[in-house]
Amino acid sequence: MKRIVAILTLASPLIAAPPAFAADSDPDAAFYKQAAEAGIFEVEAGNQAQDKAGSQKVKDFGAMMVKDHTAAGDKLKSLAASKNISLPSSASVGQMATKTKLDVLTGDTYDKSYITGQIKAHQETIALFKKESAAGQDPEAKAFATQTLPTLQHHLKAAQSIAAAAGYGG
Repeated sequence: MKRIVAILTLASPLIAAPPAFAADSDPDAAFYKQAAEAGIFEVEAGNQAQDKAGSQKVKDFGAMMVKDHTAAGDKLKSLAASKNISLPSSASVGQMATKTKLDVLTGDTYDKSYITGQIKAHQETIALFKKESAAGQDPEAKAFATQTLPTLQHHLKAAQSIAAAAGYGG
């Protein structure tokens, strides 16, 4: 009897697991998850930039990230809730590691690392949103991606402009 209880105890997480794996097999669910993580990261990193950046342009960019990604995140949460899709409540492990690396930097070193990271992050997010916009199966997710793309592209151009003006490359 103890053996059966032990097997059932070990197997119970596996029985409850299919919804957790849905994002791996459903491209739209994966989009929701990745978009949520990216948005959370942008808000957290934007708050950090407002506190740590040496340049006013970088501080202002961080404020724009907080404002725009909070608004997009709210829309995504509402959309996901209407479909009973559970979104992550934190950035990905890689994104959290990036933010932790930025924690130890200051001044121009911080500004350069943050802005060049923002260029890369926005390039990746734009690719994710373009893919969903073109090939997503969920009409609301496709519409969200399509509507959000211009803002993401504006962010990329703004980060590239800051990098070019400061001579960061990227």
